[in-house]
Amino acid sequence: MDALQIYSITQANANQRSGRAGRKGPGQAFRLYTECQYKDELLITAVPEIQRTNLANTVLLLKSLGVQDLLQFHFMDTPPQDNILNSLYQLWILGALDHTEVLTKLGRQMAEFPLDPPQCQMLIVSSQMGCTAEILIVVSMLSVPSIFYRPKGREEEADSVREKFQVPESDHLTFLNVYNQWKQNNYSSHWCNEHFIHVKAMRKVREVRQQLKDIVIQQKLEMRTGMPCHLHPTSALFGLGNTPDYVVYHELVMTAREYMQCVTAVDGHWLAELGPMFFSLKETGKSGRAKKKQAAEHLLEMENQMQVAQEEMKARKEAAEKKVAAMNKGQEIVTAGATPRRTPSRFGL
Repeated sequence: MDALQIYSITQANANQRSGRAGRKGPGQAFRLYTECQYKDELLITAVPEIQRTNLANTVLLLKSLGVQDLLQFHFMDTPPQDNILNSLYQLWILGALDHTEVLTKLGRQMAEFPLDPPQCQMLIVSSQMGCTAEILIVVSMLSVPSIFYRPKGREEEADSVREKFQVPESDHLTFLNVYNQWKQNNYSSHWCNEHFIHVKAMRKVREVRQQLKDIVIQQKLEMRTGMPCHLHPTSALFGLGNTPDYVVYHELVMTAREYMQCVTAVDGHWLAELGPMFFSLKETGKSGRAKKKQAAEHLLEMENQMQVAQEEMKARKEAAEKKVAAMNKGQEIVTAGATPRRTPSRFGL
C-alpha cells in the first residue's frame, strides 16, 4: 500500500535547506527544532528508495538476468529480507515463478514489459481472451498521473463533465471510454480542454500505448490482507447506493482512510477461477465427509508439489557443485621455468 505519511526531515535535508538562505544575498535560516532534536532524532540521510518500496519489478528483472539466490545478492543498499520474500511471493502468485523460484515462460514474457508485474500479466492474458486492444489502452491510462483536473472556481462544472464519461461498474472502463472518445474526436486538444482533461497526459498515454503495442507484436501475442478499504470519492462506483460484493482495484492509497483507486466490479466466480490459491466457492449440498475428503486431497497434492520442488532444487544444487568441482579439477598451477616430473616407463611405473 502507498502510504502518504508525515516524517521528519533528515539532517542532510536540513543542511540543504539552510544553504538556500544567503544564496543570492545575506540571509539567515531559522530552524523550528532544537539542536538536541537535530542530533538525536533526525536521520543523517534519507532511507534509500529500494528499502521502502515494492521490489516485485526489480526481482523479476534480476531473475530474468539469471540471478538465483536474491537473498545473497550484493545490493548497494540491501533491502529488508521481508520485502524480497514478499516480492517473490507476489511473482509466484502471478505465475512468473514456479515452486523452485525459477522463472517460468510467463515470467520471461512479463520481464519484457516496462510495467508492474500485475499489469504485465493482465496484458499477456488479454491476448488469450481476445481483448488486447482494450487492455493496452487501460494499462496505458494507468501508467500516467490523473488525466482529469478541476480548475478553481469551476469544480462543479468539471465534476458534471466527468460524470458523462463514467461507467457505473468500473473505473477501468471509464478510462477506456475517455480514450475512445478522444480518438473519435481525432485526438483533439480543444476537446480535452472542453472536458477538463490534461492533453499532455493523453498524449503520453498514446505514446505509451504504441510502445506497448510494439512489444506485444514482438512477443507474438494476439492482439488478501483482510484490511477494510473504501471506495475513493472520485470512483465511478462511489455513491451508487449499492456497493458491489466483489471488486478488483489498481492500487491502495492510505491518506485519511484506506482507499482503493481505479476499481471495477467483478463476479465472485472469476476470483475463484483466476485466484484459486486465495478464493474458493462454497458449495451447498455437500456433506462434511465429502468436504474433508476434498481438503485432504488438496493438501496431499500440495505436499506432492512441494516434494517435487525440493527434489528439483536438490538436483540443481548437486549439478552446480559438480560443475564447480570439475572446473577446479581442470585448473593446474604451473611454475615458470619448471617442467613436469615424470616417472620412467621402464620401471613399470
